Amino acid sequence: MPTLRLALCQVNPTVGDTAGNAELIRAWTRRAADAGAQLVAFPEMVLTGYPVEDLVFRRSFVAASQAALRQLAADLAADGLGDLPVVVGYLDADGPPQVSGDAQPGRGARNAAALLHRGGVVAHYFKHHLPNYGVFDEDRYFVPGDTLTVVRVGGVDVALTICEDLWQAGGPFAVARQAGVGLVVNINGSPYELNKDDVRLPLVRRRAAEAGAPIAYVNMVGGQDELVFEGDSMIVTPDGDLLTRAPQFVEHLLVHDVDLAGAGPHAADTEDLADGMRVVRRTVEVVPAAPTGPAADGGTLAPVADEAEVWQALVLGLRDYVNKNRFPSVVLGLSGGIDSAVVAALAVDALGPRRVVGVSLPSQHSSEHSRADAEDLAKRTGLDYRVEPIQPMVDTFLANISLSGVAVENLQARVRGVILMALSNQEGHLVLTTGNKSELAVGYSTLYGDSVGGFNPVKDVWKTLIWRLAKWRNADAARRYETPPIPENSIGKPPSAELSPGQLDSDSLPDYDVLDPILIGYVDGDLGRAGLIESGHDPAVVDKVLRLVDTAEYKRRQSAPGTKISMKAFGRDRRLPITNRWREDG
Repeated sequence: MPTLRLALCQVNPTVGDTAGNAELIRAWTRRAADAGAQLVAFPEMVLTGYPVEDLVFRRSFVAASQAALRQLAADLAADGLGDLPVVVGYLDADGPPQVSGDAQPGRGARNAAALLHRGGVVAHYFKHHLPNYGVFDEDRYFVPGDTLTVVRVGGVDVALTICEDLWQAGGPFAVARQAGVGLVVNINGSPYELNKDDVRLPLVRRRAAEAGAPIAYVNMVGGQDELVFEGDSMIVTPDGDLLTRAPQFVEHLLVHDVDLAGAGPHAADTEDLADGMRVVRRTVEVVPAAPTGPAADGGTLAPVADEAEVWQALVLGLRDYVNKNRFPSVVLGLSGGIDSAVVAALAVDALGPRRVVGVSLPSQHSSEHSRADAEDLAKRTGLDYRVEPIQPMVDTFLANISLSGVAVENLQARVRGVILMALSNQEGHLVLTTGNKSELAVGYSTLYGDSVGGFNPVKDVWKTLIWRLAKWRNADAARRYETPPIPENSIGKPPSAELSPGQLDSDSLPDYDVLDPILIGYVDGDLGRAGLIESGHDPAVVDKVLRLVDTAEYKRRQSAPGTKISMKAFGRDRRLPITNRWREDG
């Protein structure tokens, strides 16, 4: 029984940076070679970054990906790494884009994997199952492949598959069993959702059993706009044994020796099997010699608490959005409340205190404790803290225009937004907005006021989870003998926008412990009015909440992007018409 030393490179590429991504692949391949690897795998579309969205339709971009792949193969050989087989995800095409006038049936852009060896492309594989749900629109972009590529590497037949191929029964994994493969390599760009890691391992086990062979699963890590990829690469046997598993949210080289079934007599180069797929076979004649010494063991890590997992996702999503878009720093309004406190703590963890500016923007309605809590947070985190009173500017507006009630409340929020955007323009900061998912759901925000900003780290975080995250972050700091970043006053006091005397969120909304379960059922679970009431919610409260959600769609359409952590985030996941007369009460 042959043993192969596998290296899964859990790396963080950048969309569109083919040159930088190629250098990333070269550097990590060198690390894999130094660890004695005999087969290396990188994530889905690592060469172009993922997802590339409508860049697929630019023939210049497709051509750049294809050229970068050929150059990468040559560069790996020039680096002295030519004998090491390397599996790389990239964008390919065998015909014009499907949206063009000269499109050809069954041809077009391809989500592809290539095996590079000795300066060339030995084999390629086109993704068979194309996801078209949630954040994915791959039917819009790609043409599915109908061929399973099997490459003989070190006496083992290795099948190449990509991401969604794993999430559906049948297709490549069933064909892999018929083809008698000894290993399935599955390269991924699988975005993070809370508890998705708990679903992923059983899924990989099912596919390994279906294929009758171990699966080497490698996933991307890093942030890309609203998406964040957590890694969680692993190797699983057909009996369901987890051999090794990488940590989440960090780049990582997972190296592990795996005993595999040896290949039988060489079959025909091409054969037709079930499920409408063919098998194409290739051979890598030379691989690095089997390493001597102790067997490589990649190890496994114990799972972390949900709050720790979400915090890491939000930190990574924010850091990569800021750094990949080359912002030098961020600025946000510090109200003394829980939402801005959590966002500030996230920003400091992501970027360091020197790159975070927090601005207190008090009005005549701002309580003394809120000002003190904002200052306390600044001292705890070490961020750049400033105070810009807004009342003189508000008074100037009111001296020139007659406003009352909600209009005056919104005016205060908009003056704050103007100041934050002015600081952004003057000093180059990215403005972070701080509205949580509960507020976005019911429209509890002011357009061009507290909703102003270029990125919202907590856009997909329910209010009740905001409190849990704050408590977890403080407890984690205490456990490490560090200063908890979030003032206890910010966690414990009733939430308030402080735009009028004595104002509380509960004046306008149900308590968040009541509100959030309704919103989660309606937004994330697509429950209608009847389903929510059957779940035990008060009908009058349900009717009020659904009206608020339905009439706030136009606000959400204008909100800043933010890291997705749930099964259905506003924006990419949940797509509803703004002009819409359907109401759940009929």
